[in-house]
Amino acid sequence: MIETATQKETVETTTQTESTLKLKLGINCGFAINRFPEPEVWARIVGETLGLRYCQFVADLLNPFWDKEVIADQVARVKEATQRYQVTIETTFTSAFTRVNHLLHPDPLMRRMWFKWFERFFKLSKEFGAIGSGSHFGIMSVSECKDPKKHTERLKEGVRLWQELTKVASDCGLKFLMFEPMSIPREMGETIEKARMLYEAVNEKAAVPFLMCLDVDHGDVLSEDPRDTDPYAWLEEFGSISPVVHIKQSLQDKGGHWPFTEEYNRNGKVHPKLVIDALKRSGAKEVTLTLEISHRERRPYEDRVLNDLIESVRYWRDYVKE
Repeated sequence: MIETATQKETVETTTQTESTLKLKLGINCGFAINRFPEPEVWARIVGETLGLRYCQFVADLLNPFWDKEVIADQVARVKEATQRYQVTIETTFTSAFTRVNHLLHPDPLMRRMWFKWFERFFKLSKEFGAIGSGSHFGIMSVSECKDPKKHTERLKEGVRLWQELTKVASDCGLKFLMFEPMSIPREMGETIEKARMLYEAVNEKAAVPFLMCLDVDHGDVLSEDPRDTDPYAWLEEFGSISPVVHIKQSLQDKGGHWPFTEEYNRNGKVHPKLVIDALKRSGAKEVTLTLEISHRERRPYEDRVLNDLIESVRYWRDYVKE
């Protein structure tokens, strides 16, 4: 067990403009999908094994379209387990199994269904005590992405539907929604310019702020602008509107959600000090640095999950601590 379970999860540093940056260290619960699905198990790992106080709950652990009795049972267990291990569900998000088309699906019936899905997910998020929720913006089909007319129509409707969802979020009592800029055109927000366009478009008529959940491993590798594959450029540009930043070690090929272990840190380009410096330059006030580390269902990776998470937390504890 890491000896930091009782440490405060924040560190305050001063920017050049004398503003204060409050950092918290947390984890995205995607690590638990199909490995540690029991609330009592993943909450113990987060709160006791890793010594973290904050997590981002993911929809793959509790789909809002499940039967009511299943949802009621799971909600009760999640709330009891997180309270027992002193873990706060600060935000909620979609994840691996819910990385689908959502509000940009080519079928209007599917888009309507996913809108209802988000309505229920936001209500569950508030029940868990979350202050915000989010997802990727949406994913276009190959055919519609290649059709200029369909692309424009789908993007316009996607903006409208997210604006409607900000009203749902407001009614639920959430303080904000987030979208995650991705890495290819179909998945939206793959460049700094396009991510800003989505942010500005939705916020023209948003009932609660429509913010970003940055990921240090995203960005279009074929972009002509080198800033689009520079994690620090993204952090400096959008850190002030990103309450959550997904962190994992990133290699040149952006090939996976790597842990912060000695093996990957040796060739990785994500360093805590550089991340924090970029956030300070952005003018950010409060950010939860959220480990989003995935392991393939293959050995030896399968056997490394907990040890890699422990080592990753230790690595970041030198920078985000009391």
